[in-house]
Amino acid sequence: MKADLRRSLRRLRPQSFSQPLRRRDRAELPFVRDAALIGPPLLLDTTVYIDVLDGTASGEVDRLLETRVIQHCAIAVAELCHNFGRLSPDHPGSAAILSVLEETVEMIPAHRLQAPSEGVLLEAGILAGLLCRLGSLPKGQESAALNDAAIYLHALERGYVVLTRNLRDFDLISQIVPAGRVLFYDRV
Repeated sequence: MKADLRRSLRRLRPQSFSQPLRRRDRAELPFVRDAALIGPPLLLDTTVYIDVLDGTASGEVDRLLETRVIQHCAIAVAELCHNFGRLSPDHPGSAAILSVLEETVEMIPAHRLQAPSEGVLLEAGILAGLLCRLGSLPKGQESAALNDAAIYLHALERGYVVLTRNLRDFDLISQIVPAGRVLFYDRV
């Protein structure tokens, strides 16, 4: 999608949102346990990589990852790579963590790794601003909100379903832009 601020403002209508967003009851949200194994491609949020790597992803998540086409967003991969700069090389556990992350990132097929378009990033900025204003996010969560909005809108643009454990942000995002699709899961 091309960047077009006027079009994005007409589409998202940020001025029409004035009431705080409320998180929905879990029973109202789509979870992996209710998802068909065959369906649209999944776009992985950063939580999926983390939970698969530390063994806290459920068997339901594993089965879904084995049967659906998996797409990767450069934003989520960048969030993983943030650790290469953040973790102290002097900490005894850092080398092992970074080795696993490096292996994980290197295993992503180039044809499955995509960056959001300029238009998606422009709209993600608007959506993240709405999320911060209406969702009562704690200070310091602005960058995370922007990343989540970009992942969500990229999935919407491409026809993917976001797979995430992040109920707080993606529930609110999907209330603002309900056309996107998200599947939630819990850790085991």
